[in-house]
Amino acid sequence: MTAPFAAVTRDDVADYVAALFNVYTLLIFAYIILSLIYAFGRLPYSRVLTAVYEFLRDISEPVLAPIRRVMPRFGPFDFSPIVALILIRIVGAVVVGLIRG
Repeated sequence: MTAPFAAVTRDDVADYVAALFNVYTLLIFAYIILSLIYAFGRLPYSRVLTAVYEFLRDISEPVLAPIRRVMPRFGPFDFSPIVALILIRIVGAVVVGLIRG
């Protein structure tokens, strides 16, 4: 009799964790793009777009806020998303490397 579930290897878990880091990176990119569009005032009021924007903000701000507190401001430019994306990539590579062994 065979087991109902397939065996999960360390590589499978590492691939799953890497996918989570990639999805989070994409969510931050989407937040950046949508916030730029909102900043230029190109979108009419829409409940759906507002809900998407608020979701992306709620997902991204826990990572971006601490970086904004530490980094100095450069006029109107906010470099915290760039730093966050670099840190997410570094942490993701380390975590996936540790899982793979």
